[in-house]
Amino acid sequence: MTLARAAPSTHELGALRAEVRAFLAEARAAGAFIPRCDSWISGHDPEFSRELGRRGWIGRSWPARYGGRDRDELERYAITEELLAAGAPVAAHWFAQRQTGPLLLRHGTEAQRRRFLPAIAGGDCYFAILMSEPNAGSDLASVRTSAEPVAGGWRVTGRKVWTSHAHKSHFGVLLCRTGPPGERRHEGLSQLILDLHAPGVTIRPIRLLSGESHFSEVTLDGAFVPDDMLVGSIGNGWSQVLSELAFERSGPERFLSTMPLILEFIDAAGPDCAPETAETIGLLAAQLWTMRRMSMEIARALAAGDAPAARAALVKDIGTRFEQWSVEAIRRVAGREPAPESADRISSLLAQAIAASPTVTLRGGTSEILRGVVARELASR
Repeated sequence: MTLARAAPSTHELGALRAEVRAFLAEARAAGAFIPRCDSWISGHDPEFSRELGRRGWIGRSWPARYGGRDRDELERYAITEELLAAGAPVAAHWFAQRQTGPLLLRHGTEAQRRRFLPAIAGGDCYFAILMSEPNAGSDLASVRTSAEPVAGGWRVTGRKVWTSHAHKSHFGVLLCRTGPPGERRHEGLSQLILDLHAPGVTIRPIRLLSGESHFSEVTLDGAFVPDDMLVGSIGNGWSQVLSELAFERSGPERFLSTMPLILEFIDAAGPDCAPETAETIGLLAAQLWTMRRMSMEIARALAAGDAPAARAALVKDIGTRFEQWSVEAIRRVAGREPAPESADRISSLLAQAIAASPTVTLRGGTSEILRGVVARELASR
């Protein structure tokens, strides 16, 4: 489904950004949130998401009949940038807006769209993405979770892991085997919408070194999924997942996750900073601008119905390296050490960013897999 809209003017985008910034400044002053790195995965606040939904800032580019505002994709992108730069707690609705909504708009039934999309746009319904398994992380074609056809639907058995916020979500989009693999391992895969509170579903939060639990392990022991919760067609799961991964890998979170730290660093440096600090700020700005242009181009392509898998993989790979480099560069130049409870904002944000740093090479696909996607695209030309 093509979602092209009339492009907003520079003035309209500026006014929208100003509106979002004013709201965020007011919310922060009222103590509604404290800016943090990786807020799209670590900042889970249902009430904050509902407030964004009331303002029409979730699913903004979706059709109005599904709870959206019929606005251009650039408006959704601008809102997302402002939320990430402010370190706002958007994790509750993040995956539903980023992946589930576009998936259902492209491949869902009319009944699925009308049931789920308005609730997602309102900030009331949260989805988890059930792809990775203990022995099928980046190699998703090795998925073993199986769905057996039974009267009225499917019985699902298997295990998923590293699923973001499954323990806090209502539903999950499940990649599973509905048939044996053919000559290509990608065959026989389908996607089902799973009620995460259904009998046979057990969710175990995975505690990180920081003490937080963003990820979960999901065990499925004969969980029932009705026929009408099949997304798309049977056996088309791999093609559908590729479109999902393009959304997952190319968004502004791939280079704005550490933006609260970067902004604190620039503010602390001031206009008369040392040459090494000025050079670091220049390098940060240049790389951010380049990745942003790449990401916005892909956002436009996705809105037009394209699935630029290789370009999305490239943004994710470059973004991963940028996130890790930026954290170490700021740590070195600012002369700060990470301290989670420090009153010094740079030190506390450094601690958050460093704790998340090892995961950035994994979430959305490992760097090796991403480079393989790009290499195959280049080789085919």
